[in-house]
Amino acid sequence: MRIVLQRVLDAECRVENVLTGEIKKGLVIFVGIDKFDTYEDVNWITKKIPRIRCFEDTDGKMNCSADDVGGELLLISQFTLFGNLRKGTRPSFNQSAPPDLARDLFNQLVEQLHLDFCGHVATGKFGRDMKINMTQDGPVTLIID
Repeated sequence: MRIVLQRVLDAECRVENVLTGEIKKGLVIFVGIDKFDTYEDVNWITKKIPRIRCFEDTDGKMNCSADDVGGELLLISQFTLFGNLRKGTRPSFNQSAPPDLARDLFNQLVEQLHLDFCGHVATGKFGRDMKINMTQDGPVTLIID
């Protein structure tokens, strides 16, 4: 599983110009599912995400989590996170999970975060062409493999 998270002041996702999810201050989380990922990987990452300290405390240090600051989460499925460009210039997606597995694990991730995270959790639409608008804060971008 590959997670790219970005700290934002606000963000929204639209599919065919219809709003599917929006957040205020929080994290936009792009989720790539590997073909070897399991439910154990989902459980591990759902415990980690709410506790990642990437928000500033009163001293300006990144000591606060999204939970601590009342942040929100916007999860976006993104199989292209496993695009491999080692050979040539056209990405290969051989490492990405097949759609059925990826959908199941992504949905499990969303469900778990609804349980483990105290704030608002929004999503895009799995497997759809999405338009993401966000105001990055920092910018702060972190990658979890």
